Amino acid sequence: MAQVPSAPDYARASSWAADGRNEGAAAAVAPGSTARQNLPVDVFYIHPTTDRSMDRYNQPVPDKATNAWTDGSVIARQGGVFNGCCRVFAPRYRQATSGAQKEGGKIREDAFALAYGDVKRAFRYYLDHYNKGHPFILVGHSQGAAHLERLLDEEIDGKPLAARMVAAYDVGITFPASKYDRPSSKLKMCDKPDSIGCVVHWSSILPSADLAKTASFAEAYNRTVLPQGADPTILCINPLTFDRSQPAALRDAAKGAVPGAPDESAIKAIVPHAVSAKCERGLLVVDPDPALGLKPLPGDSMHYHDLGLFYEDVRQNAILRARAWLAAHPRPSTPRPSAN
Repeated sequence: MAQVPSAPDYARASSWAADGRNEGAAAAVAPGSTARQNLPVDVFYIHPTTDRSMDRYNQPVPDKATNAWTDGSVIARQGGVFNGCCRVFAPRYRQATSGAQKEGGKIREDAFALAYGDVKRAFRYYLDHYNKGHPFILVGHSQGAAHLERLLDEEIDGKPLAARMVAAYDVGITFPASKYDRPSSKLKMCDKPDSIGCVVHWSSILPSADLAKTASFAEAYNRTVLPQGADPTILCINPLTFDRSQPAALRDAAKGAVPGAPDESAIKAIVPHAVSAKCERGLLVVDPDPALGLKPLPGDSMHYHDLGLFYEDVRQNAILRARAWLAAHPRPSTPRPSAN
């Protein structure tokens, strides 16, 4: 039986990759992208699987090598996308490793449960000690998106906190479009680029991928978690339009992709007009310029590039939504002191 690593203490700075005051790698900005706007909005970002260990099921949070890879490959390149609008908060957590996910079954389930427990504690610590009443954006990719989906269910949907959520970018899983089509749910999908209080999702594949096979696999999983008879189709919001009525866009619409592998190297300058994208059967079929040098995963999945392909598009959209939320919730002006 694999040893369970010690739980992180979120009162310690070392338990955060970014804590708003010290954003670490999340302060990175891709050259050529929109400058920081420093709006009074926060981002709580949950990173994907970065511990590729096969001999343990959950990452020990003090693991310096894994943390360095996490910081370079995703905290900078995914969490940093959102520093254009907001202060970034990104907890380190006992993520489920590649080994746990390969084992599957109860081992995977237990590893994810342990990881989610950390994410939930980190989010509550953030609210209690850092948030100070700010509106917030929630972001998760892959494993992080799975934890975010659960966090939305347990902490946001139908709860007072929903009023302060600008939007949730839950990217790179099998998020069903019918997720919130139930009477008990108060959340909705982001239909328009400036929609607030809503959820957006996409998952990227190449045109050469087996669309039917990939979609069928995802839909089969969704049927196991949805009420009987619910539509299992994956939610796809095209990040080139962020408009459900515009599921396809050509390269002219693309504001900027990050070239190269998502690794520990410095982020390269964004390349505009370098990818087209269209939603088909719930999947985002992308056609990137080969000059970007992006390698797919087996099955021609572009999972590693779900955010990098749309770096500037997402960056500007987060700013737009943050401004929309602030405009819809103006703060009372402070009365001027009397001259007498």
